[in-house]
Amino acid sequence: MARYRARRSSDSSSDEPEDADVAAAAPITDASWAGSEDAPILARLQTAEIVACEQIPQGSNYGFVVGLSDAGTDIDLLAVYKPRRGEAPLWDFPDGTLYKREYAAYLAATAMGWRFVPPTVIREGPYGIGSVQLCIRARPRSYYQEWRRQHGDALMRVAVFDYVTNNADRKAAHCLLDEQDRVWAIDHGLTFNVDPKLRTVIREFSGDPLPDWLSAELQAFAGCDEARQGLNSRLRPLLHPTEIKAFATRLERVMKWRVFPRLDRYDSVPREWW
Repeated sequence: MARYRARRSSDSSSDEPEDADVAAAAPITDASWAGSEDAPILARLQTAEIVACEQIPQGSNYGFVVGLSDAGTDIDLLAVYKPRRGEAPLWDFPDGTLYKREYAAYLAATAMGWRFVPPTVIREGPYGIGSVQLCIRARPRSYYQEWRRQHGDALMRVAVFDYVTNNADRKAAHCLLDEQDRVWAIDHGLTFNVDPKLRTVIREFSGDPLPDWLSAELQAFAGCDEARQGLNSRLRPLLHPTEIKAFATRLERVMKWRVFPRLDRYDSVPREWW
């Protein structure tokens, strides 16, 4: 990986973070928050020095694998860094917001008790402010279509999460299985739009009733005022109020009908780039 050292300059003010960005970037450390068990890794993602940076060749936006060092020398941790400056303009998402949506997705999944989105923070990097997410090492030669049937429960949670966050880009490559047989979901930049955008490769549950255990997990979050209010307060610096309201409406809808979203054979198919 290419070595990187941050350069400080008194006149490099072209990409200073906004006040809302700084507030959103604060690591989660309070014990009352559902993500408190991630606090140690979040703190490292937030404060460790970025000492190496290498571009990820695929993707429509610029992304980088970065090496972080607690002592400023050897790499202690790998993460995926997605700077605001590297986001391609989209007609249906406000410019410069995808990195905030990455962080918002982590907050939402964690608040709901679902720990499949890797720990994520917002911080400054080599190319300005962006999201920094723990890099997940997928099991070698592990392909979604081969392991998905053995991990149906985990993928059911991801399918519901993608509906309530309105994920427009759930590709097979965005579902990872690690060496510990744990399912992870990554790439949540295209989420929380107010208009219906759901596009997903997880199609086998389309229109099926939610299992009782999954309904119970949703109810546990919806019935906890502290969890819902805590999440809303953390989403406010990241999303438009109408997007937060639409998220709550979709959650209420899936709880009322207790079915997986019915997917269209064309409109709900992710746009694969390969």
